[in-house]
Amino acid sequence: MSGHSRWSTIKRKKGAADAKRGKVFTKLIKEITVAARMGGGDVGANSRLRAAVAAARAANMPSDNVDRAIKKGTGELAGVTYEESSFEGYGPGGVALLVETVTDNRNRTVSEIRHLFAKHNGNMGETGCVSWMFTKAGVVQLEKGGADEERLMETALELGADDVRDEEDVLEVRCAPADLGQVSDGLKAAGFRVESAQVQMIPKNTVKLDGRDAEVMMKLMGALEDHDDVQNVWANFDIDDAVMEQIAG
Repeated sequence: MSGHSRWSTIKRKKGAADAKRGKVFTKLIKEITVAARMGGGDVGANSRLRAAVAAARAANMPSDNVDRAIKKGTGELAGVTYEESSFEGYGPGGVALLVETVTDNRNRTVSEIRHLFAKHNGNMGETGCVSWMFTKAGVVQLEKGGADEERLMETALELGADDVRDEEDVLEVRCAPADLGQVSDGLKAAGFRVESAQVQMIPKNTVKLDGRDAEVMMKLMGALEDHDDVQNVWANFDIDDAVMEQIAG
């Protein structure tokens, strides 16, 4: 399992997703609003909005929340004007980091993200310095218990997915970002229990960490993901399961 997948698993086991459900919804609403503002409110014609709505449905966000976020993006309802920014840099041990933000004050966000990098033995770099190390993909995660993996593979491929992977305690279906909505909705309709659906940046290679570097890297990940303006953090670290569990505990 990749380091970032293991990080996500630990957060899920500790109940972080449920404890921060309000923050999860806030991030999804921001993404839906920005997607609608940039590409219009027609889910069928806006692939980014379609992916954002799929992620919201997987998180069990009420339809009314989704509709309001779309209308704020298209201007039908008043709302805050958000700006997207992505930051790239390096963490402990040379780990590549991509940080995606949505903010109403870019200068504040730049300063605060730079501070978090520096505080945890990292440094922000120029645009493009690490993005080439990642590939964008739609990722649907499903509960593994009781799932018929052979039927899942068959159903996922029929829906247009590219691959199905066993990631220890979850099953992961990967597809083109534009196909995320149809794959996620199709799997739900087929009776599979979808945990999440998201467009992710998958690292092409990983950097092995242990000891102090591993500990600081996890603290940096936590600090970045807890920032109110941060939507997603992608990294290519690889930390042994036992070490990561010990640090997380």
